[in-house]
This record gives sequence, C-alpha cells and structure tokens, in this order.
Amino acid sequence: MSDDQKVFTRSRPLEPGPRYGILSGFEPGTRTLEAGFRIAPPFKPLPVDIVFEKDVPVTLRDGVTIHVDVFRPAGAQEVPVIVAWSPYGKGQGTSASVMGIFGMVGLDNGIVSGLAKFEGPDPAYWCARGYAICNPDIRGVVDSEGDSVVWDRQEGRDCYDLIEWLAVQDWCTGKVAMSGTSYLAVSQWFTAAEQPPHLAAINPWEGVSDVYRDLVMRGGMPDTGFAEQLQNNSYWGKGQREDIVTEAERFPLMNDLWENKIPQFDKITVPAYVVASYSNTLHTAGTFRAWRRMGSEDKWLRIHNSQEWPDYYDEANTEDLRRFFDRFLKAEDNGWEQTPRVRYSLLDLEGGDRVNIPADEFPPAEVTSAKYYLDGRSRTLVTKAPADEATAGYTAGSNPDTVSFVTRFDQETVLVGYPKAHLWVEAEGSDDMDLFLLVQKLDAYGTPLQQFTVPNQGAMIQDVTERGASILRYKGSDGRLRVSMRHLDKALSTEDVPAHSFDQIEKLSPGEVVDIEIDLLPVGLTFHPGEQLRFVVSSRSLLGTMMPGNREYIPANSGKHIIHTGGDRASYLQLPVKTA
Repeated sequence: MSDDQKVFTRSRPLEPGPRYGILSGFEPGTRTLEAGFRIAPPFKPLPVDIVFEKDVPVTLRDGVTIHVDVFRPAGAQEVPVIVAWSPYGKGQGTSASVMGIFGMVGLDNGIVSGLAKFEGPDPAYWCARGYAICNPDIRGVVDSEGDSVVWDRQEGRDCYDLIEWLAVQDWCTGKVAMSGTSYLAVSQWFTAAEQPPHLAAINPWEGVSDVYRDLVMRGGMPDTGFAEQLQNNSYWGKGQREDIVTEAERFPLMNDLWENKIPQFDKITVPAYVVASYSNTLHTAGTFRAWRRMGSEDKWLRIHNSQEWPDYYDEANTEDLRRFFDRFLKAEDNGWEQTPRVRYSLLDLEGGDRVNIPADEFPPAEVTSAKYYLDGRSRTLVTKAPADEATAGYTAGSNPDTVSFVTRFDQETVLVGYPKAHLWVEAEGSDDMDLFLLVQKLDAYGTPLQQFTVPNQGAMIQDVTERGASILRYKGSDGRLRVSMRHLDKALSTEDVPAHSFDQIEKLSPGEVVDIEIDLLPVGLTFHPGEQLRFVVSSRSLLGTMMPGNREYIPANSGKHIIHTGGDRASYLQLPVKTA
C-alpha cells in the first residue's frame, strides 16, 4: 500500500525568520479589523470591517486537529466561504519571503492586504463582496497536528472534512468554494474528487495534477530540484513531513505511492473555472491534463499569456472570478453561462499577443494536426516524408550537443493545441538516452524569440532566466523522455497527447533503433510570413531549472544520440495548425 511506501523526515518548527509573518504566532481569539486597518505599511488598507477568527481548531475524521484563520464580513448575514488549502503558513502573507517573491516578479505588495495566504484569495477584496475566506494550516503544518504529506488523496479527505465543518457554521450559507494558484490549485483536484457535499465550485489557477509525471519524474527522469525546494522550504511544523525526493529515489517506477498522488479526475463534477498558461514548465502539462480529464459538465478554461501570480491578482481577472462564484455560490443570474467555455491566448513574442479568444473546446474545432517530417540531410522540417533515409546526431556532452530542424512559413500560420514528436532514435555506445525537445519561434532572420512572463524584466531577471528559471521567461514548448521509459499507456494516450506508463524499463540494445512518442507542452503561437520554427533535440535541458535556486538536473547521457529520418523511419513533429 502507498502509506507503507511513504518516507517521512522530521519537520522544523516555524520560527521568526523569512517565512514568519505578523500573524504567524499562535493566538486563538476573535477580533474585528475595522475599515482602514492596515497590517503593515506596504499593504493596502481594508475597505470594510472584517471579523477575524484566529487559530480556530477543526478536528478531522481521524482525530487530528488542524487550525484555521477565518476572515468574514462584519454583521449578522450568512455568507459563502472560499478555502485556500496549502502548506504555506496561513500567516505568511506579510513574511519577507512572500514580499520578496512579489518583488522578484515585479508586483507591488500594495495590491494585497497582507492577510491573504501566499497564492490565495485576498480577504480585503472578497469580504467586501460578501464572502468569507478560510486560511488553514493543514495537517502537520505550523501548530496543526499530524504529519504532512505532499499532494495526495489524504489532503482531499482532510479538506473534505474542513469544508463540511465550515458549511455548518452559523455565519455560513452552506456554500463553500476553493481558489488559488499552484499548490492551492493542486489541492482542489484532490478535494473535488472526494465530492464533499457542500463544495459548490472550484477555481484551480495552474497546478500539477500528477506528482510523478509533473514534479519528480517528468519524462521518466529524476529531476527533483523543484521538489527539493518545495519540501525543504514548506511544511514547517512540529511533526514529520513527507520526503518525496527520497521516495523518487526508492521508487523510480509508477506504483501505488504515485498513483495515490493522481486525483480521480472523473469524480470531479462540481463547476470549475480553470486557468492555465502555455509557459509554466511546472504547471502547464498538469493543468491541461486535469482540464481534459475532469468529469465536470460545467467547466470553463481560460489560457492567459503571462505568469500565474500577476494573472491571479489582476483586477479584471479577479472580477471575472467573482462573477463565476456569484453564480454558483450565491445563485445570481448574472449571465455567467454565456461565458465561452474556452478563452485562449495566442503568443506573438514580438508584442502582439492576443488574449481571451473564444472557443467551445481546446484545441479549437478549426485546428488540425499536421506532420512536419525531419530531413536529416537538409536539417529542415518538410510536409512530405523524405523518400531517402538519413541520420543526424550528436555526442552527449559535446559542443554542440543538439541537433535541430527548421521550417519557414510563407503565410500567416497559427499553432494552437498539443504538439508531439514521433522519433526514430538510436544510442551508440549506451543503452539509454535522456532526450530533451524544444519548439522555438524564430524571426525572419533566424533569431530565437522569447518573452518574459512577469512584469519585472530588469537585469536580475535577465540573469536568472538566461539558463534557468523557465517559469519566468517563455522560450518555447518543451518536452522530454528517458527512452527506456518509452512504453505508452494505451488507456491514457490520445492521438495528440501521448502518455507513458512509466511502469517498466526497456533498455536499448547495440544497434537497436526504436520509435518513441514525446508530448510537448501545449502551444498558442502566431507566425507571420517569413518567420521560422525550429525543432531542437538535445542531450540536456535547453531551459534549465524551473525557478531560481533550484538544483539543476544532470542527464544520465553518454555516447552518441542518432535521430533517423526519412524512408521507413520517417521521424516527424506533429503540430496543431489552425486552418480558419
């Protein structure tokens, strides 16, 4: 069983320091924060009186007690409540770490009140509009009892219990929702799959949906730099915390432990407003996966063109979310159902992005899959498979350790949907290959085009995103695969999105040529006449780490990587081309 496979290590108490905020101390009680109250100078004042219930105990089904902070409008009216579930301390909104993250990406701390959980809804806005906010310290975090876990069904059960407790409080209408980005999005998949009766709507704003495939073993490679940062810099508490980095080392194949960290998407049936982007190398694949597989009939998708934090706290986007919650938590007849089921963006990378393009589905109906074949002789992508076989390759660790293929578009071309690669590959001098793929947009002169996803574009961000911090600068659609993990999961794979089972290892024999399929992150890209597309295959990550300070993954590569093209081994890149 997965519980037997879990590995735990001792947590550390949350003490004064970078992650300790003004409200981090344990001080149970209720007080009213009057309109105009300001928690600290950088933050905005409250627009209304708010009742603040601090460190309220809530007992879960197994007897563990967690503590929550509740912010609600002053007065006797009953209100719905929005839950922000994560291991980030409920008092960290004023901490140096959270303020520093805002500063790094170029957000003014004055856009929030400091009462919000990191990546969560701000009580200053929501209480003024007739909602309560619940910020829990989850199992094992800060002063809550138990041992903390990382993104699994235990969290769904725990949040179920909190939702049902909230629903019967005398100030609550019985309607509960969830909102937030990153971790706060992931927890919504797990909670909604448990189907708590009083959960009325969810708003996952970018988050992984499969810990194995998105976080610790993307492409079958043990790239755990971000996971290490997550577990070492969160989950402060008095008990134990789960050690997923050690788990990934002990259990490199899919098993019960990892299956338990995949939500049961078909059981997610509540109304959902999902927000995604093409550019988040941690969250993009998982958000689109959950969107495709969730069972909700009432689900909406918006794909933005920036990064989750500036997008989440954008005033217009918050108002848009309020319309969704007003409809499903307050039963307001506000016309929300007329909102397009999909609103997607198209990146131009030269200042001409388009956003909020309406569609009934993703990819849009007018998109078709087109095969661009690799030609190893000319190093081009062509629309007809070359008759003659040819190879192209590189020696791992050499310079260059990449091989690329380009095509030039003669007319306006729009790509929107799911790219994939179908390659014939061979390892010379090795029995395995870690392959990294990238689809880049080039201008008419062959210069790669990139785009920052955050408002800050200063020298520091230039530096940290030059060879890493891929979440903060978009350089194209990437994919990866350890070739020995190439076995496809027939039940999960589709024609556009291959999915690997990751439950078996198939090493390569000398001289063996195998065909593999690799999914790349979904795209929305516009190419103007004369601009080019470059498809890159490499023995190393072309984007580097996900965030600054992450430990970089070193691929397990040696020997020569050979890509076969043409003839009976016609490798191709499949692209989603909008035809109308």
